[in-house]
Amino acid sequence: MHRQKVIIRTLGLATAVALAATACGPQKAESAGSSSSAPASPTAVASPETSPSSDGKPGDASPSPSASPSESASPSASASPSPTVKQIMANGDDSDQVRELQARLRQLKLMSVAPTGFYGSKTTAAVKSFQSKNKLTATGGVDEPTWKKIQSSSKKPTADELRPPTVNEADAPDPRCMTGRVMCISKESRTLAWMIDGKVVSTMDVRFGSENTPTREGVFKVDRKEKDWVSTIYHTPMPYAMFFSGGQAVHFSADFAARGYAGASHGCVNVRDKGKLSALFGAVQTGDKVVVYW
Repeated sequence: MHRQKVIIRTLGLATAVALAATACGPQKAESAGSSSSAPASPTAVASPETSPSSDGKPGDASPSPSASPSESASPSASASPSPTVKQIMANGDDSDQVRELQARLRQLKLMSVAPTGFYGSKTTAAVKSFQSKNKLTATGGVDEPTWKKIQSSSKKPTADELRPPTVNEADAPDPRCMTGRVMCISKESRTLAWMIDGKVVSTMDVRFGSENTPTREGVFKVDRKEKDWVSTIYHTPMPYAMFFSGGQAVHFSADFAARGYAGASHGCVNVRDKGKLSALFGAVQTGDKVVVYW
């Protein structure tokens, strides 16, 4: 019993140290994953932060998007054909196919945000609008008839359409961003909006951690600011760092500026526009609110 208590105390201390460390830095191309990258191998072991969740965000252990309810049911139930139309893509999915869907919907003027690869509320609304206009069942999910109709109504997206170099359009702010001084960070539109008393002062593109090193979601406060910081774990520069959750911070990333969404951070919120971030760094104060949300 004494040995078990010692082990538990040791593990607790190790966890606390890990959270306190400034663990951010760009991931290598061969291991980097982002909200826009292909899902991790199904054999990967989920960490506490990537364990199954009920909201269908990337990293959960739910069945493949192509699986119908009948395919995940008991053997006796799956023996007979299901009358339900099989979904190809639906809310909560994260894949390159979703990225193509978003690019095609953008061609059709049904989405204004840049493709992210994540099937969220904006994609659901755009698909539902397309279905209504084309006399399809307006579910907001993509079944085979919907996908074929979208493909025939649009052209195959180019590389720039799939990953446009232009600035992303910010989401409507989360309700928690509407009071006080807030860095309002949307994972769906991949934007940071600096807001004061409900008004957007400035916006900028951001990049997040990979599926294995996710950026935490929730409401935080800026703990400290470091204009010239270097990661104590990865030894990479983190200029204009504003820490909000342990070692996770909003900071400039030269890798993001160079490679865009082809890479990912180790949990930090990367910004690629150094000029905009410099101005934001000067405006943000310790104690200001940070909201990270889908």
